[in-house]
Amino acid sequence: MSLWKRISSHADCEQRMAAFYDEKGLFDLRICLAPWIEDRIMSEQITPNSTEQLERVALKFNEDLQQKLLSTRTATDQALKYRVVELCALIQRTPALELYTHLRSGLQKELQLATEKSVASSAGQSMPMPYNMNNAGYMDTSDIMGTNGAVAPSNNVVASPCLGMVTPKRELYDVQHQIVSTLHEFTNCRNALSVLVQNYNYMLNSMPSPNAEVLVSNLMDEKATIATLLRRSFMYYETLNDLVIHELKNWRRQQALAGNGAGFNEGALDGIQHCFEMLEALVAQMLEAVNELIRVQLGSEEPELLHLREQVKIAQKNLVISAFIVDKQPPQVMKTNTRFAASVRWLIGSQLGIHNNPPTVECIIMSEMQSARFVSRGTQLENTMSGQSSGEILNASSTMEYQSNNHVFSASFRNMQLKKIKRAEKKGTESVMDEKFALFFYTTTSVNDYHIRVWTLSLPVVVIVHGNQEPQSWATITWDNAFAEIIREPFVITDRVTWPQLSAALNTKFGSSTQRFLTAENLEFLCKSPGSAFCTGIVFMVFCLSVEKLQREERSEYITWNQFCKEPMPDRTFTFWEWFFAIMKLTKDHMLGMWKAGCIMGFINKAKAQDALLRSNTIGTFLLRFSDSELGGVTIAYVNEMGSVTMLAPWTARDFQVLNLADRIRDLDVLRWLHPSDTSMVAQPRDRAFGEFFSRRQERNPRSLETSPGYVPSTLHVQVCSSNGDGGSISGTPQHVPQQDTLPMGNVSPVSSTATYNYGPQPEDSDSDDSQVAEALGQILANTPPGDPLIDQFKNTLLGIQEISNALRDSMISEGSPSASDPVDEPMRDDENIVMQVPRSQLSYYY
Repeated sequence: MSLWKRISSHADCEQRMAAFYDEKGLFDLRICLAPWIEDRIMSEQITPNSTEQLERVALKFNEDLQQKLLSTRTATDQALKYRVVELCALIQRTPALELYTHLRSGLQKELQLATEKSVASSAGQSMPMPYNMNNAGYMDTSDIMGTNGAVAPSNNVVASPCLGMVTPKRELYDVQHQIVSTLHEFTNCRNALSVLVQNYNYMLNSMPSPNAEVLVSNLMDEKATIATLLRRSFMYYETLNDLVIHELKNWRRQQALAGNGAGFNEGALDGIQHCFEMLEALVAQMLEAVNELIRVQLGSEEPELLHLREQVKIAQKNLVISAFIVDKQPPQVMKTNTRFAASVRWLIGSQLGIHNNPPTVECIIMSEMQSARFVSRGTQLENTMSGQSSGEILNASSTMEYQSNNHVFSASFRNMQLKKIKRAEKKGTESVMDEKFALFFYTTTSVNDYHIRVWTLSLPVVVIVHGNQEPQSWATITWDNAFAEIIREPFVITDRVTWPQLSAALNTKFGSSTQRFLTAENLEFLCKSPGSAFCTGIVFMVFCLSVEKLQREERSEYITWNQFCKEPMPDRTFTFWEWFFAIMKLTKDHMLGMWKAGCIMGFINKAKAQDALLRSNTIGTFLLRFSDSELGGVTIAYVNEMGSVTMLAPWTARDFQVLNLADRIRDLDVLRWLHPSDTSMVAQPRDRAFGEFFSRRQERNPRSLETSPGYVPSTLHVQVCSSNGDGGSISGTPQHVPQQDTLPMGNVSPVSSTATYNYGPQPEDSDSDDSQVAEALGQILANTPPGDPLIDQFKNTLLGIQEISNALRDSMISEGSPSASDPVDEPMRDDENIVMQVPRSQLSYYY
């Protein structure tokens, strides 16, 4: 029973609350949307404890309220349509904060009145405390109202360190304890009823006596007392039932969030089932007691008892229906002709004996419109479901099974397969990836003397036929799982959310996929707005408004569905979600270990990356960041030998299929120190940071050449080409001559017997002036501090090369050869050979 129904059952309470709501003209609104208002406000998980936060909550509530009213306008009742129009006009005239606080204060007053009435009528017996609208716990009546009508901050909550959400101090055990106490107290009512029935039978079987009228009067008084106890017990039952249903709704909400990767305690369902079983025992005892009391005929028929019996029957039926749920959800992005599994569970165990003749559960797939139609019908189910399906599912029936060891009564669908799907006509810019379906599970059984048809819906699913439809489909599912209300018309969802809400959803999704959650710096990169250039933040460029518009638009912090996954980012051909999803997939498929180990900074823009590297003031320091210009790309920024920062072109999954990221980093000897992703840490040597991810390269074994005559082994190496277009590689990378007939592959250019991965433009002339390279190297090493014998040895080698080159050039000039500025091929080839004879390990060490 809803809170308003309890209030309206007491005329004085209803009159008081009607006067309160009429102060703002909200009485009709409270009646029209009573269940929705209660569920919407009482299910809020965050207590508005500041004016700014309260205003945001009020604005969101006002928008949702208008959407709810507009959806009600589709009703066939013309009078209701006109009334809805009037209510919409009222909402637009009333400030959002004023409307929300008045309704919220009204609910708090109703809770207080309901508690007072319950305590007064219980004559000293305990009753479950009213539910706290701020935290799914219990509250004392003294906590209901703050001073001066302000919203009192909740003290019954514990903040979660990760996302700032609130969690209840009290657990499901408290609900179970309340049910057990009520069952125990109901034994007093049953004992009194047994005495009444015994006295009634004694009166019927005894001889007429002059005290018969007195005896009948006493029996009538006893019967009236017991009837009052039964009505009170039924009211307790309704309160307890609401608490258990609320716990089940929260469990289902957590199940939806688990679809995005959030933590989920599936075992909590066992505790909820225990509550359902105890409630079933309580309502069954009540029904039996009411029937016994009706059989005590002491006068004319009593309509109140007959009405109470009907109420108890309906309550028992609704309890059985609400206990039928999907405990194992199907895949929410479902590909046709692909096998999948799901299961449903009935949380009544063996209470009603249904397990002795287990029913068969059928499954069909329904469109959003069909699902909404069945929800609007409530518990009504057509005799036949033929023609109701929007597709064809194989192996779509299963018989329920009861497991006596854990009292689980369920039906498992282990081998279902969607063969066909019928889609609705698209409107506007809708695509098949926006269309939601749901699996509809249903069955029929008998309980006591009535027939029950039960059904339940899965979470929304998106049906695809090609793998390239997957990213946008996951956008639809991620948004729905994160922001859908517990109670809604399928599958209505808000079209805009705040950045804190979206950032929490993105963090959950990315963390569950890559096994490491985003840091505060990562989220700051996605949101912070120091400027308007694209590199200042991905989300900022998509979502933020200009300063002038921020001043005009109070709701500018909202991010719309279109901005999230429909509209391309500025100067890009892809949306924010496509960018985010591609990074997530790249990290999961090719960089998972390195991301978990903290080797990849990832979410940092070019400007900040450059500043961080320049502050390190160490040549060879590098970091890895996600590209903001290429989908699913990761790039390396490093401090080159000139002390400036070089940005390498992004690598993608296609490149990593040829050579993984760690081995690419190993090949680039210009990379020496990994810049820390945490400011509290220090830079690590490259091989220490990435050593565990390096793959083992087979040593060249001369014997292998004997078994493969005519072949020369080859390896793949990465080199960074210089940006000046002379075709030389940056210091510390092996230099090779590119072949013109090779086939480029991504960022890869296989060259000669050793495939080399080149950056920058391909050289037009492979004969570079190596004497200039040697001269430049000599100048660099001349500035290094003395004392290191290896450095001195290498200096002498390079200086010798330079002297030989100069001597050859001078001799050629003296003999009348071409000028020094003209290209000289053969001597330069000799010099190149001399340079390449320097061991690669030394090149790696020095450069």
